[in-house]
Amino acid sequence: MHGFVTDQWPSSVQRPGIQIDFYREELIKHQRCLRRQREYYSERAYSSAEQALGRLLARLDQLCRSKDADQLMGHLLRQFDVVTNLSAWSDPKKVN
Repeated sequence: MHGFVTDQWPSSVQRPGIQIDFYREELIKHQRCLRRQREYYSERAYSSAEQALGRLLARLDQLCRSKDADQLMGHLLRQFDVVTNLSAWSDPKKVN
């Protein structure tokens, strides 16, 4: 039906503030998860992952304004998920 608001926002109408907030929350979840698992990583691996998360958080505004922000951030979050396994910690009761 033409004229109705859809779940998809055209790229020209993207709402970067909401996008930035979403990705910031996701990165912070990975950071918390990494910190809870610190004892299982070498100091070097932990420091590298922590620094990478810090750099991403610092550049998040800039990254989310790029044309391919969703693809880029999705890729980066999947890479962090390989390290933190955060998706395995999801509460199945919250999944619709």
